[in-house]
Amino acid sequence: MPDGQTAPTEATVSLSASAAKRVAELKVQENTPTAFLRLAVSGGGCSGFQYGFSFDEARHDDDLAFERDGVTLVVDQTSLELVKGAEIDFVEDMMGASFQVKNPNAASSCGCGNSFSVA
Repeated sequence: MPDGQTAPTEATVSLSASAAKRVAELKVQENTPTAFLRLAVSGGGCSGFQYGFSFDEARHDDDLAFERDGVTLVVDQTSLELVKGAEIDFVEDMMGASFQVKNPNAASSCGCGNSFSVA
């Protein structure tokens, strides 16, 4: 297992090394050293559910935290049911740079990868 990554379990969401590095860079750029990355799933998008990323400094009772390389990702319990086992990656290519969710629970997703459906 790479440093800072825990063994995958069904109720886990992980950050890739690239995503952890990018979150750390953004925290410095935004001058938010105590913030963590929040992943939330909401209804909407072209496939039924959509991913939302934000920086947050407040944790809620139903939040679960996952860490990699000193960076914390927080997911609420309801969202976790839809993204458990997923990996958050940061990808830079000719089309641009973005966080991508590799979600094993998604039965289908839209072309942009920001929304998904479950079976």
